[in-house]
Amino acid sequence: MKRAALWPLLFVAGAAMADPTYTILNFDQLSGWAADDHAAALAVFRNTCGDLPDRDWINICAFAATNPDPRAYFELLFRPVLIEDGAPMLFTGYYEPELRGALTPDAVYRYPIYALPPDLPQDQPWLTRQQIEETGALLGQGLEIAYLADPVDVFFLQIQGSGRIKLPGGRVIRVGYAGKNGQPYASIGAELITRGIYTADQLSAETIRSWVRANPDLGQALLWTNTSYVFFREVSEVPADQGPLGAMNRSVTPLRSIAVDPSLVPLGAPVWIEKAGDNPMHRLMIAQDTGAAIKGAQRADIFFGTGAAAGRQAGNIRDTGRMVVLLPIQRAYDQLPEVLAAANP
Repeated sequence: MKRAALWPLLFVAGAAMADPTYTILNFDQLSGWAADDHAAALAVFRNTCGDLPDRDWINICAFAATNPDPRAYFELLFRPVLIEDGAPMLFTGYYEPELRGALTPDAVYRYPIYALPPDLPQDQPWLTRQQIEETGALLGQGLEIAYLADPVDVFFLQIQGSGRIKLPGGRVIRVGYAGKNGQPYASIGAELITRGIYTADQLSAETIRSWVRANPDLGQALLWTNTSYVFFREVSEVPADQGPLGAMNRSVTPLRSIAVDPSLVPLGAPVWIEKAGDNPMHRLMIAQDTGAAIKGAQRADIFFGTGAAAGRQAGNIRDTGRMVVLLPIQRAYDQLPEVLAAANP
């Protein structure tokens, strides 16, 4: 989906990360491993394993199609690898918004979401968010997919990278990430903290929404501090009972799909998470998505589903813990001598 999570609206980047280190673990070192629903994880893994191009993954995926015992499958073919870069673990959450909108503008629905401009340059910065919105740079090009009633909804839809738009009459269209303007992402929550308007413990997605709506001019200026701007495409062909498309162009699954940093964690890989916080979560997830603010070896964004309830759950997640990547056995040991083979000295 290539989106940012809710909490990165508030997240202030820390120090530069160190070179990654790798430690091979045993499965009995994964807290709660035996109690998880491995069959549910295997079903989600099958959704994207066929898209993994390397020979070891292809062989593993072929075996997954034979309906093996799920827990034995993972324990036989994978090794848990703890990847660390000096930064503490941070779990956040994301979801698929469901918003009201229209296909044509009127007095209520006035704020467009745009398709990708045909002249958008590749791999270089383009117009900023302020330049796009303040000058009407995209007007008259037929790029409008739909219109929303609130500019804050447009902004948050871009943060999430996908959503459902309910039209008058009940029809629903689905939109997904198509590209961005090449400008850097900036946290508006961090900006509110810097200005002394809120402290970190006071902030939430709803707090930000309320402040922007209560302060229209200052709120607009705040949104413009994030110069990044996301464009969409209609993806209504995705069945309504399935999640939005992730970075692998397959639907993500609530509470089984996560977004990761693909420079450190292979997309499609199983990932064991041990999330602390008020609602601890120990379960096998599948790395099927990415995000602008998801950077680092111990950084993950959990997909919570669609709609307001999922949004409330996702917005409350900012927890510590750890995550451990499951890699094919040979691939895990190919990391040597960099791997610290703690379980196999």
